Amino acid sequence: MTLSLWTEKPEMDSASNEDKPSSAKRVAVVGAGVSGLAAAYKLKQHGFNVAIFEAEGRAGGKLRSTFQDGLLWDEGANTMTETEGEVSYLLDNLRLREKQQFPISQNKRYIARNGKPVLIPSDPITLIRSNFLSAQSKLQILLEPFLWKKSNFSNASDTQESVGGFFQRHFGTEVVDYLIDPFVAGVSAGDPDSLSMRHAFPELWNLEKRFGSIIFGAIRSKVSAKNRKGGDLKGSSANKKHQRGSFSFFGGMQTLTNALSAELGKDELNLQSKVLELSCSCNENSPMENWSLSYALTSDSQLKEQSFDAVIMTAPISDIKEMRITKRGNPFLLDFLPEVSYMPLSVIITTFKKENIKQPLEGFGVLIPSKEQQNGLKTLGTLFSSMMFPGRAPENLYLYTTFVGGSRNKELAKASKYALTAFALFNPVVDELQQVVTSDLRQLLGAEGEPTFVNHFYWSKAFPLYGRNYDSVIEGIEKMEQYLPGFFYAGNHRGGLSVGKAISSGCKAADLVISYLDSSSDDKLPSEN
Repeated sequence: MTLSLWTEKPEMDSASNEDKPSSAKRVAVVGAGVSGLAAAYKLKQHGFNVAIFEAEGRAGGKLRSTFQDGLLWDEGANTMTETEGEVSYLLDNLRLREKQQFPISQNKRYIARNGKPVLIPSDPITLIRSNFLSAQSKLQILLEPFLWKKSNFSNASDTQESVGGFFQRHFGTEVVDYLIDPFVAGVSAGDPDSLSMRHAFPELWNLEKRFGSIIFGAIRSKVSAKNRKGGDLKGSSANKKHQRGSFSFFGGMQTLTNALSAELGKDELNLQSKVLELSCSCNENSPMENWSLSYALTSDSQLKEQSFDAVIMTAPISDIKEMRITKRGNPFLLDFLPEVSYMPLSVIITTFKKENIKQPLEGFGVLIPSKEQQNGLKTLGTLFSSMMFPGRAPENLYLYTTFVGGSRNKELAKASKYALTAFALFNPVVDELQQVVTSDLRQLLGAEGEPTFVNHFYWSKAFPLYGRNYDSVIEGIEKMEQYLPGFFYAGNHRGGLSVGKAISSGCKAADLVISYLDSSSDDKLPSEN
């Protein structure tokens, strides 16, 4: 992590921006999701001229908050964490600490079992003492540090091993079915058998390589990290303790991307601007303005063109393959980029009168294992949105956010993408997704009657699937960066799917651009002198 670059320069004020020389290097950022916005913000803080190009009419990507009729909900990511240093930097520099909103009872999380919600034990000791798992599974957990000692560990997981296969080796089938399966569905809309362990959970995959035992390795890593942190912070007056765990913002998750957009300004943020062509001149004698970017406005079919010294690409791989890229006037074919599978996801917002929820649960939400489909549950899970964040619904209503689709029910996620947008109860359309969601909430929470409000948002490409052959995707990204000087990739196709990982990816791409352009300037100095 290159945190030094985050702290080298103080926050730039308007005067410093005005004094910025006209010869400042120019960087194009393609995509105004959180990765692109974070990258652009960091580059601007370091004195670069930045232009962001976004095909949609809004910035924010998967961070999408909506306020309507006294309700506030998120149609994309609902929470994030502060596990990455880059997130901490943004919270401090954008003055968002006072706008953070932490869920009430966020440690109370439920998993459906035998058709009913069951509270998940909050720590390993409580898990062992509870009745959530069978005696056999609990024994396997207790024995894992001994059975998987490094000295007894000869066959590490292969690079294409699935998440399900990995955890089954260590903890058994029941743990995979009722803990791992609902968790991966909740964070990636995938399933344990399709996901690559190496790419979906690289930290745990590396722990096995180092220690053999996941439990032993996690304990050792936690102790080491605590010792390092204690040494780094000793005597530091800047040490501040912040609340830990998942959080959102008053105003929803889009508060973060709105703050980034405000810092960048309208002149630097080009919305409804679809990038169609990229041309790399790759002039070794003059590394400046090596890139030409052509884009079209939604309102104008005529192509516009601008020149840049570097490009940060955050668009999905599927979108990049539709672009025309040339290198020194010759087509740069992208046939080495593999097809990426994407998880479709429908987000259903519902409200019920409080008196119509007979079994309300306090906490974060409930996840549904795949096996619970045999008990009639078809959704991936539901967040108790107004229970988590008071003030997001009128006092007499409960607000729920339910997810449908992913690898488990791809067709169901798409079922009503044309028929349903947003409607209230009096709409005569009886929708399949509404029926599925209402049925699950009736079974899990004792919901009676129909919801008083329903909203549907469909993501055709909610997440890229980190499949078991995902090495080829990473290799394709690295090949683009290797053969296109000044081209850098960021986003959730590499490094992780969470909001924090996406921010970190964007910032690391900005670091690489800074190093690349600084080294290019250094290379020019002898000839100029």
